[in-house]
Amino acid sequence: MLNPLDRFIFGHWLRDAGPTVHLLGASIGSWRLASACLPDADAALATLAEDYITQHYEHEPGRPPTKRQVSETFGHTVNARLGVCADQVLSHPRFRLHVFTSRGRHLLGREGRWRTPLGYAAAFVANAASRRALGGWIERVVFSDPRDALPFALSDYPSRVCTLTPANLAPAVLASCSIPFWLDAVHDVPGGPRGAYWDGGITDYHLHLGYAAMKDGLVLYPHFQPQVVPGWLDKAWKRRHRATPLLDNVVVLAPTPEWVASLPNGKLPDRADFKTYGDDLAGRVRVWRRAVDESRRLADEFAELVTSGRGVDAAALA
Repeated sequence: MLNPLDRFIFGHWLRDAGPTVHLLGASIGSWRLASACLPDADAALATLAEDYITQHYEHEPGRPPTKRQVSETFGHTVNARLGVCADQVLSHPRFRLHVFTSRGRHLLGREGRWRTPLGYAAAFVANAASRRALGGWIERVVFSDPRDALPFALSDYPSRVCTLTPANLAPAVLASCSIPFWLDAVHDVPGGPRGAYWDGGITDYHLHLGYAAMKDGLVLYPHFQPQVVPGWLDKAWKRRHRATPLLDNVVVLAPTPEWVASLPNGKLPDRADFKTYGDDLAGRVRVWRRAVDESRRLADEFAELVTSGRGVDAAALA
């Protein structure tokens, strides 16, 4: 849904020389922002959108694909798009990529038929107590461009920072996109601590981080909603959806509820559509393409705003 906006921001607006820009990505955001670091970001992001919209996994009729089938197909695509050009991603003159992943601990240290559901049940209970308690089960591991460190500390949650290299870019991005129970965990990402790595959104669903500690600059956050929810397991805890002082220098670009309601089925495309449309690949692709086409208006409005130099009314994050 954000693809046309991404293409304008990274392929045109921020394309030219300027101060360093840190790109933080978790889950599919890691693939988005890795694509933004390629020499022709506009084309790379367009390819990403096409890959994502048309993704299809061979499976028995009437039954969903297995985790292994999804992981093998998805992993092949990630490696084809990023593995062969990792040097280019990590040599962008302006952008610095930071890939967020979630590494399991204890029962979640390796994936298994019983240990994974039991481990995530324990993680859910721990997270209900506090975000920090979740860190006893799932650790944040960030693979960062070695040229420049993140401009703020990761002190809000148990974390490690490892070096992002051409050798581990594709595995790190695949790990960051590996949704538990939908894809296999990625074990032992090169350059990181041993363990099972899953979707970076588990620990950092919307990357609600300590941005206010930055010495200067703002954080621009193209997002699909105004709320910045800390972790995936926090979706049920509405009190954790509120803005905090950590976000005082964050500018969120999000569509209005009215615009979202105008999309096919009155909602944003999401993973549930795979179940809704089942074997009707053409139907899902048609709906997702229309949503992306509609989102071109968001990119056009933002482009007009930044080129006109006129002011804008902004609402405080709630």
